[in-house]
Amino acid sequence: MEIWQGLAKAVELIMNGDQALGTIVALSLKVSGIALLFSTMLGIPLGIMLGFSRFIGRRLVIALLYTGMGFPPVVVGLFVYMLISRSGPLGRLGSPLIPSLFTPEAMIIAQTIISFPLIAGFTMAAVMGVDPQLRQQVMALGATRWQGAWTVLAEARVGVLVSIVAGFGSVISEIGAVQMVGGNIENYTRVLTTAIVLETNKGRFSLAMALGVVLLALSFVANVVMLRLQGRTLDE
Repeated sequence: MEIWQGLAKAVELIMNGDQALGTIVALSLKVSGIALLFSTMLGIPLGIMLGFSRFIGRRLVIALLYTGMGFPPVVVGLFVYMLISRSGPLGRLGSPLIPSLFTPEAMIIAQTIISFPLIAGFTMAAVMGVDPQLRQQVMALGATRWQGAWTVLAEARVGVLVSIVAGFGSVISEIGAVQMVGGNIENYTRVLTTAIVLETNKGRFSLAMALGVVLLALSFVANVVMLRLQGRTLDE
């Protein structure tokens, strides 16, 4: 019964253009979008480097990367909390460039750390999955090292795009870290996941279900995009 009430409530809120819901969804997309941008800018180059290069300590870096892919978000939240709190190593600096706790910026840092290993790891796997002879053939035809790398990256573009979608899925549905460093402040740091927990604790299950439906819709869209990028259809 609560499920159908939640669905009806979700449709009602969306159709009526509920301002509170719009604020929560907008902040969720903003925080996750910016975090995804940062983690993509850092993760793809690292993934390409690990896929192409052989250097001392590479195995250790890969092991750390794989560990990060399974890192509990709440531990990431604890790390960021201790890092930027007033008594933390960065918080003591008092620099305006260091974000404070319970701000969207702190949430962005936490989500960037969460999605970065996923994007870097999947990118590395995509690059390593390309036939190694392709780069050799391109460079034998006179291409530079960077041109050869770009050719391999273009061949692995589907895997790289999937890594970005996977990174988005990991942060849009995350709650532990954002709750810890964001504080779930209304109209400021409240996102879909933290709002669902709050409304559930209040016993407002219909509204919690409505927020859950919106979150599921965003996750569904991300998964559909991933399937399409993999060249599949929902009928397969």
